[in-house]
Amino acid sequence: MTNRRAAEVFPPGEFIKEELEARNWSQIELAEIIAREPKVVSDLVTGKRSVTPEIAKALGDAFGTSAQYWMNLDSLYQLGRASDADDAVARRASLYELAPIKEMVKRHWLEWSDNIDVLEQRVARFFGVKDLSAPVRLAYAPRKGTQAITPSQKAWLFRARHLAHAVKASPFSARSLNVGLRELKALLPTAQEVRRAPSILAEAGIRLLILQHLPGTRIDGVTLWLESRAPVIALSLRYDRIDAFWYTLAHELAHVARRDGLRRRGTLDTDIVGDAAEPAGDEAEQEADEFAAGFLVDQSELEDFILRVRPLYGSQKVRNFAQRIGVHPGIVVGQLQFRGEVPWSAFRPMLEKVRHVVVPSALTDGWGQVPPILS
Repeated sequence: MTNRRAAEVFPPGEFIKEELEARNWSQIELAEIIAREPKVVSDLVTGKRSVTPEIAKALGDAFGTSAQYWMNLDSLYQLGRASDADDAVARRASLYELAPIKEMVKRHWLEWSDNIDVLEQRVARFFGVKDLSAPVRLAYAPRKGTQAITPSQKAWLFRARHLAHAVKASPFSARSLNVGLRELKALLPTAQEVRRAPSILAEAGIRLLILQHLPGTRIDGVTLWLESRAPVIALSLRYDRIDAFWYTLAHELAHVARRDGLRRRGTLDTDIVGDAAEPAGDEAEQEADEFAAGFLVDQSELEDFILRVRPLYGSQKVRNFAQRIGVHPGIVVGQLQFRGEVPWSAFRPMLEKVRHVVVPSALTDGWGQVPPILS
């Protein structure tokens, strides 16, 4: 009796009716036996009332069954109704595993809908697939090859690609890159000159956009390609410091020069600046690190400075050296910190903030800047 399949379809009231018929009892008589109002029994039979533990005990005593039997009948019926009525909960759970839905809605990357069909369609459109049964593919890997790209990192990458189409730039070539690098080099001495970087890069054929990172992603930047003559650099400005801006930009420019992400797998650059930064083992990342360091500060000059000054570094010595080689002193401080020559907390006043300088001159998503949702 306890294994009856009908319990998954019919309410417990159907079984109460069977028991009444078997005993030739009326509903009123059952009400008198279990000491309940007749309406209680009527509601149980018609499925308008659920079986409570007290009623289950009374029914068990009346019909010679266990109370658990009646509780199980009611539980199976209620579960069956819930699963048959709506699978939206499971579908929403799958969406939240696929992407950071809450953050995407908050950042206006995705328009929310209570309709699960509509929400799934919008998420699929964001990731460029017909529907969510298709895999979301990316030819990118994290800087640390032992890890996998997280859903939040994947969403950030796709948003960067969406925004890139809105940035105008000249056709890219090796020659335009070299011209752009020379012009960028001239900006290194002064923090305010950072504002010119987006226009110089656009002339060189490189689209620059600023995209605030999502929580926990630890993204510093990435190089994308819309086509073979349309590279894109997206920076997160996770660290608002002049040294972090220039190092990350130079690192991505090395990826552009190597055609990483176009002719070979691209890298999502995480933790390339800041106190958690460490050298990468991948050849492409090593070359990009070396290019970035050398582009900003002649490494032989830096080695000579370290040998002459170590360990008696001081603000004026750093400033004099930076002025002599033609860079902002914060850039020198950043390299000394990365090498472990000075603590991460040292010379903080030299590490000027540049986010407020570059944001007005570059397409920006974040910190209150909200470009339109792009499909």
